[in-house]
Amino acid sequence: MLRINEISVPLGTPENEIKKAAAEAVGIALSSVRGFEFVRESIDSRKRNNIKMIYSVNLETDLDEEAIALSFPQNKVHTCQKYVYEMPENKRTSAFRPVIVGFGPAGMFASFILAKAGLRPLVLERGNDVDTRTRDVYGFWNTRKLNTSSNVQFGEGGAGTFSDGKLTTGIKDSRCRYVLESFNKFGAPDSILYSSHPHIGTDKLVDVVKNMRKEIIALGGEIRFGCTLKDIYKANGYIQGVSFEDEKGSITDMETDCLILAIGHSARDTVEMLFSHGILMEQKAFSMGVRIEHPQELINKSLFGKEWNNPLLGAANYKLSNHSLHNRGAYTFCMCPGGTVVCAPSEENTVVTNGMSEYARDKENANSAILVGVEPSHFGSGHPLAGIELQRKIERTAFVAGGSNYSGPCQTVGDFLKHQPSKRLGAVKPSFPTGVTPTDIRKVMPEEICDSVEAALYEFNKKLDGFTLPDAVLTAPESRSSSPVRIIRDDLRQASIKGIYPCGEGAGYAGGIVSAAVDGIKCAEAVLEDEFDDC
Repeated sequence: MLRINEISVPLGTPENEIKKAAAEAVGIALSSVRGFEFVRESIDSRKRNNIKMIYSVNLETDLDEEAIALSFPQNKVHTCQKYVYEMPENKRTSAFRPVIVGFGPAGMFASFILAKAGLRPLVLERGNDVDTRTRDVYGFWNTRKLNTSSNVQFGEGGAGTFSDGKLTTGIKDSRCRYVLESFNKFGAPDSILYSSHPHIGTDKLVDVVKNMRKEIIALGGEIRFGCTLKDIYKANGYIQGVSFEDEKGSITDMETDCLILAIGHSARDTVEMLFSHGILMEQKAFSMGVRIEHPQELINKSLFGKEWNNPLLGAANYKLSNHSLHNRGAYTFCMCPGGTVVCAPSEENTVVTNGMSEYARDKENANSAILVGVEPSHFGSGHPLAGIELQRKIERTAFVAGGSNYSGPCQTVGDFLKHQPSKRLGAVKPSFPTGVTPTDIRKVMPEEICDSVEAALYEFNKKLDGFTLPDAVLTAPESRSSSPVRIIRDDLRQASIKGIYPCGEGAGYAGGIVSAAVDGIKCAEAVLEDEFDDC
């Protein structure tokens, strides 16, 4: 088939007209087209008074596609084949069931691949199933009574379940397509297959996760919720078994020679347990900052001009970066159009922020993290787990600054830029579900981070008019964007204790839903290869 790029059409152009434009672009009759699909859809709003839609499409014809493609620059037109993920050969001979810890994107896709291979994986997830977990999360927001095992960070679907469900990624791996196609198969909208900014939305992601779980179980897998990995057993440098505790406090020991660690970036107690067993780990740079909230209308008008309320465009989103101060990169992350800022701790007496949007993205405010890079040299210690302690310290400080009741410490942008504490808020109403406490967030986070956020605000305002709106609200801290620890693994994806496969965000090898899912797939493939050094 032919891949045709950069087809520019007006807003609202119907599919048949886009197909016609694609045929005309390569000089063939519409009647000769026998197959057509969208590959990528994006908005070109560089000219705000003349916004266009830009498409890449696949087009099939009975004509000589190779000859047609040779008539154009390769970046404009080229031939391609439809991607199909091929299951690797199962070379595993062990009679033991693989155990997977964590049922976020990495654990879901690792267990999906192993179940398809007939290995009947057992998944241990400390949190609850997604329906019970949702009740736990909203219960916490209403009562401020935190369930430390089932919350925004822990439970079926992982931390991304309570987010925008963004499926953008910077990695270049063909398995990304398989991840998107799988999500679509399990109920995600068709748009994720071609949108330049694909997202599922937290409301739709719930059903996608449940449908994937049902498929894994139908294939012979088993998922046990409310089960926390408490210990591992090893001998001669190899994993021999695991010990886990269920929600009733009962301990189960299970023999296995294969343990996939898809634990997520917040399973600090699990990381500490693994470290106590001598598993090699190293410090890893991460990012920290704040959540900023603006009226979504302001963002729409700034980016879309007179078309700001055109329903064909939806809620506008942005992605900004700045590298001008302290050699620390500041950038926006996980921007949630028409969304809410959420209270997302997993440990008592801490405050953590995150962003969340439903698929419709129809709430009043837009929010985004403004993050600043934190290098290991700023951790305050050379200990491999020093980054975790830095996160904890800041999250506990935020809890106290918010009033010691899970309210979020916040400050208006105007006050933050004037270096004065906020005593009251303005026109922008914070969406933080446990409430906010106006204060000075410079007392919550390190000075270098706050200085970098300040510099970024001024730079971002040059790119997006109104970004420094004085009534915009900053809520701190956004501290769980990624893990500050990497569990070292070899070329076979195994840790220093063989048979253990660290993967995903918690192990330090991914930075989002899709990249974590791909890493889970790769670890499952490594298990199927069954490659071990001789004892």
